[in-house]
Amino acid sequence: MSEPVLSVRNLRTQFKTRAGTLNAVDGVSFEVGRGRILGLVGESGSGKSVTGYSILGLIEPPGMIADGEVLLNGRDLTRLKGDELRRVRGAQLAMVFQDPMMTLNPVLKIGTQMIAAVRAHDNVSRRAARVRAREALAKVGIPSPEERLDAYPHQLSGGMRQRVAIAIALLHRPAVIIADEPTTALDVSIQGQILAEVRRLADETGTAFVWVTHDLAVVSSLADDICVMYAGRVVETGPAAEVIAAPRHPYTAGLLASVPAEHEPGERLPQVPGSAPSLANLPPGCAFAPRCFRAGPACTATPPVQRFADGRSALCHYPIETDSCQPPSSTSTTFRSAS
Repeated sequence: MSEPVLSVRNLRTQFKTRAGTLNAVDGVSFEVGRGRILGLVGESGSGKSVTGYSILGLIEPPGMIADGEVLLNGRDLTRLKGDELRRVRGAQLAMVFQDPMMTLNPVLKIGTQMIAAVRAHDNVSRRAARVRAREALAKVGIPSPEERLDAYPHQLSGGMRQRVAIAIALLHRPAVIIADEPTTALDVSIQGQILAEVRRLADETGTAFVWVTHDLAVVSSLADDICVMYAGRVVETGPAAEVIAAPRHPYTAGLLASVPAEHEPGERLPQVPGSAPSLANLPPGCAFAPRCFRAGPACTATPPVQRFADGRSALCHYPIETDSCQPPSSTSTTFRSAS
């Protein structure tokens, strides 16, 4: 992997509630290199979106970042406040939301909003800002970009609005873009077009993406690397193709087994039993143990991070590619990948 532009280290985000302090993000670590796409995958409530908001410093009370570092080109964003952080957002670090109308003002023309976004960080003329806005729209595959600058958001389709949101995120050629399920509400054909554009943009511009999603089909066609999250923790990491082909954490295996495309029409889909636990009432040890087909006596203790010889890792006492369901040796947590 290339030199990381974004390094998240032991990130912990907490929320104060009547039920107590909840660790929505609990010791999350990962890296993203230049031009790479990291898929951050998990069920609703797994902590993946909160991780994205934490990276951008968008957590407000009763939430707080309690521990960890978010290094953007070596600079710790968790130490930045106020105007200093706002200068980084948009210019070096941007976000694309699931609903493009969270990005777009419905009463302002597209061009007006994009010009304002350019001039918020760069001291350029309106004409120069409009040229950059037009180029950004063209870059994400929007036809007749000059005309679109004079359109209002409601005059564009959902897919077109999402492309505009991505174009706005690209205006300052940021090092990293966080995308929070931006294609979930779109038709499959439009989704495929946008995913292809994002892959091309990452390759051509060198911008790194953290793609937050629950959809493994999206990740398999888009991401270079995967982080699977469960109950606020990363439970498996590795190259996307390898994780999809041979998952090592039972939770990842359960998610993959329930993908409809992997089964014949009319066949009953397997599913991960039960439901995700409440963060206010996590089971002792491994949070996934009550739902896990490989759970054993050791699972009442916090699982170790098992690091494999191929660079992959799994937060599990009994990772799938060990020879049996017996606990791994206490003297070593490094395993050879299966041949």
